[in-house]
Amino acid sequence: MKAASAPSYRMPEPAFTLRTTVSYIEKKRKRRVAKEIVTGCCGCCNALRPRYKRLVDNIFPVNPQDGLVKSNMEKLTFYSLSSPEKLDRIGEYFYQKASRDIYRRRHGFVIIAMEAMDQLLVACHAQTLNLFVESYLKMVQKLLESTEPKLQILATQSFVKFANIEEDTPSYHRRYDFFVSKFSAMCHSNEDRPYMRNQIRLAGIQGLEAVVRKTVSDDLVENIWEPVHMDKIVPSLLFNMQESGFHMKEVGSVEAAPEDELDPPTLAESCLRELVGKASFGHIKAVLKPVLRHFDLHELWCPNQFAVHTFRIIIFSIQAQYSYTVVESLMAHLDENSKSSPEIRTSIADVLSKIIAIAAGESVGPSVLEIINSLLCHLRDSVKNGINQAEEKQYQDALINALGEFANHLPDYQKIEIMMFIMSKIPFPPKVNQTPADNLLQSILLKSLLKVGTKYQTIHFNTTFPVSFLEPLLRMSLAPDPEMRLLVQKILHTLIDRHNNLEKLSKATVLVSDLDLVLEKSSRPDLIFINKHGPVIYDALYTSLQIETNSVENIEAIYTTVSLLCVELASAEVVIDIIQLLLGIQNLAITNTSLSASQAYNLHVLVISVFELICVVFDLPSLQKYANKIIAARRKQDHFLLPEMLSHYPDNHYPNPKEPFVYLEQTAICDILREDGLDPSRLSQTSPYGAGGPGAIAGTSQRHSWSETNARGSVVDIGTTQDVDSESSSPGVQKKLPEEKLTFEHMKRVLTEPPEARKEAEAEKREELNNFFRTATLAEIMQRTKPKHEDLQTKLQEIFKSLSSSEVHRSPTHQKKVEQEIPVYEQNFPEMFAY
Repeated sequence: MKAASAPSYRMPEPAFTLRTTVSYIEKKRKRRVAKEIVTGCCGCCNALRPRYKRLVDNIFPVNPQDGLVKSNMEKLTFYSLSSPEKLDRIGEYFYQKASRDIYRRRHGFVIIAMEAMDQLLVACHAQTLNLFVESYLKMVQKLLESTEPKLQILATQSFVKFANIEEDTPSYHRRYDFFVSKFSAMCHSNEDRPYMRNQIRLAGIQGLEAVVRKTVSDDLVENIWEPVHMDKIVPSLLFNMQESGFHMKEVGSVEAAPEDELDPPTLAESCLRELVGKASFGHIKAVLKPVLRHFDLHELWCPNQFAVHTFRIIIFSIQAQYSYTVVESLMAHLDENSKSSPEIRTSIADVLSKIIAIAAGESVGPSVLEIINSLLCHLRDSVKNGINQAEEKQYQDALINALGEFANHLPDYQKIEIMMFIMSKIPFPPKVNQTPADNLLQSILLKSLLKVGTKYQTIHFNTTFPVSFLEPLLRMSLAPDPEMRLLVQKILHTLIDRHNNLEKLSKATVLVSDLDLVLEKSSRPDLIFINKHGPVIYDALYTSLQIETNSVENIEAIYTTVSLLCVELASAEVVIDIIQLLLGIQNLAITNTSLSASQAYNLHVLVISVFELICVVFDLPSLQKYANKIIAARRKQDHFLLPEMLSHYPDNHYPNPKEPFVYLEQTAICDILREDGLDPSRLSQTSPYGAGGPGAIAGTSQRHSWSETNARGSVVDIGTTQDVDSESSSPGVQKKLPEEKLTFEHMKRVLTEPPEARKEAEAEKREELNNFFRTATLAEIMQRTKPKHEDLQTKLQEIFKSLSSSEVHRSPTHQKKVEQEIPVYEQNFPEMFAY
């Protein structure tokens, strides 16, 4: 029988096998990974994670199109304000999440993260901002480094908001090198899509503007004016201004932006204005150097429309007291390009002429002459570079225009200084055998002087023509070159003409009544000036007419000069002096055989034209009849003696001095001047220009020296003028009336002349006498006041009086009595005080 076996024991099966456990864990891991993919964190460890991370995670929605969760964002903001020490960690965590989302191309979550950081940036107080800014800038940099244009534009807009926030405490370690480089690169974007290209360039310009605004207001942060930054910022702005604003618009390859959006050229111009406006005196050149280098490297000087536009923006945006620095930099750049082509130098000089007037108002003292001296040096160097090159002439004209524009905006006293300074640079004396380079230099400097003169408004001749300026100018009027002499006369024209009569008197004519000249009574300072310097001026004009190389333009220019002197200095003294000059010119035309027939005829035309002008301007009816008689005789006998001036006349036809009634006669003019109430005594004296007419022709017509000419009197005799008022006011002194001419014309004029005209004539004579005593030398006064004859009776009375006085001396009481009877005002000074 089998023994019974023991019962077997079965182990209970586990609830989960190893396979099911592994499967469960795998499923749970997948769910965690899936949740982490969606929300960014796993749910199993939420309780162990820091609170700020949970708050940050909660602002992100499941679907990025839903946008930022506002309620959770408010919680995060409150937490950040209550725990500001967590700001740096919050920012770092945002940066990590954004970096991961950029890598995975989940741009929707990146935009939400950037929006959240912008709100935190605005909500944080200024004291705690530094704790958050570093992480914020790292995130902005991360977005700018991406290749997605939308993220770059988003980062730029966020940075602009950050730049507008004022920080109380500067961050010394913060640097903006990357942002300057990146924004500059965005300004040069070559995106294929035109609209997106404009958007990227706009973002780059806005970013540069934000960097400048953030750094320029605080000197303790990074210096944005360093060349490493300016060499990127300035060319980027110029590139957008130049390419889109001046070249691309002409071609039409840029799509027009919507009206409600800015275009890159406009925004770049605005940014450049702001940049220049914020520059201090020490930082201006940091902006100008990249500008000049950009124009050189990209060959933007020719044509120079864009250069003119750019420098006008700079000169108008810069602080007024610093505008001289722009002119100085352009001139220095012109020096650096001294070996460049004439086209480039001309363009730079043209830019200078367009902006130099703006800087003239702020230039004072030495800076004015420094600019003028620099321009003159460039003119001198241009003469050395080439003489007959058309390009060099354009360059010289551009410099002269710059000189004139600069002087136009200076006060008058500085214009006089400039003209004197230019005159001092002209080499003297002009040599007959000087080189063409010397002639060209003198001509250019005279053109510069003429340009400045056209900008000057003459008020008084004594201030316009100081001796140090007048004498060298008159010396230049005798230069061998006729073009140079013509320039000097044009300078005199623009400085003498004060009533815009220059155009009317540019051509010789005997129809003076039709010219409608503007006349004004001469002032007292002008009469003093012409009395003192008139002989020198007349002598220079007379001598210039003797030069055989004179053309019709030269003689017409001298006619204009003499005519302007008649119109601007209308007085009895000027009438006599100019008639004396005309008689000398007529004698020169008749006797000087070295002059050609055309020159002689033109001199006669000059004489009769100015003579007719004198008759009309000074309203001399008798002299007018005499002039009309001469003009009628010339029309019958030789019409070539009347205007207009010609450069060629018939061969073997020369003015005949024996023809009656066609030339001015000195004796006849003297008689006629007496009829018109003028004193011709000085006219009847020996003329400094030779004989006075064909009736008394001198064999030679040599020019007197200026010293001799200046010594002759230029006022009427004292015998024809009333006594000084002080004499008539002295008691006990009998007033001596001037000698009157008892002729029929004089008596008729006395009876018919109104009392007001007589008073005016007396006042004019009194003023002439006063002017004479103020301006004449002691020798001239003694010459005029000494007796005209030997006063023998006076001498005898003095002898008899001295003999009788010797007897009186014997009686002291009688002498004392006589001294008491003599009035005080009749007592003479001791002999030692008499002249």
